[in-house]
Amino acid sequence: MGVIRNLLAVLGALALAALLYAAVTLGPKLASFDPGFAGAYREFASKLLATGDPGVAMMWSEPVQEGLSPEEVVESLKSLATSRSLLFVGESPFYKQVEAITGEDYRYVNFLSFCDARVGKKMLEYRDQYSGFMPCRIALVEDADGGLTLYSMNLDLMIHGGRPLPDGLQQDAIRVRNTIREIMQGAAAGEF
Repeated sequence: MGVIRNLLAVLGALALAALLYAAVTLGPKLASFDPGFAGAYREFASKLLATGDPGVAMMWSEPVQEGLSPEEVVESLKSLATSRSLLFVGESPFYKQVEAITGEDYRYVNFLSFCDARVGKKMLEYRDQYSGFMPCRIALVEDADGGLTLYSMNLDLMIHGGRPLPDGLQQDAIRVRNTIREIMQGAAAGEF
């Protein structure tokens, strides 16, 4: 019993030493990060640990109310986006591309793109790499059972995952993030 107690004491001391080392070496760097940093990564890590899949952990998903057709959901997304000053800038009906290449029917998968050009301009003036987040995309995907789900990239890591964005840009990015969530939730419920 004494050996186990001593082993646990050594492991505890090593863990404490590792924690102190991390605090001393990482503390100053992390102090300059966005206040929402820990929460954004905690949410990502929680989903990653639950699913084991980083792709799932990076995405928002919104199941579509049963009985709504893909066309109704698409029209709802467009209508809700327009009412919130978010431009619908494109659509890529992936299922049609797959059908054209394979000659076989494929389940409904459609990528819809939305943009706020003023915010996009600010993003590009801040960092060219942020172009990879633009335009905001929402996928409407039919699963194997015929159910529909909306998916979009969780923008919280971009907004809160490192040093704070400049004030005006951060507020605009949060507004766009909130709008994407609102139109996903509204379209999934069949709102217009």
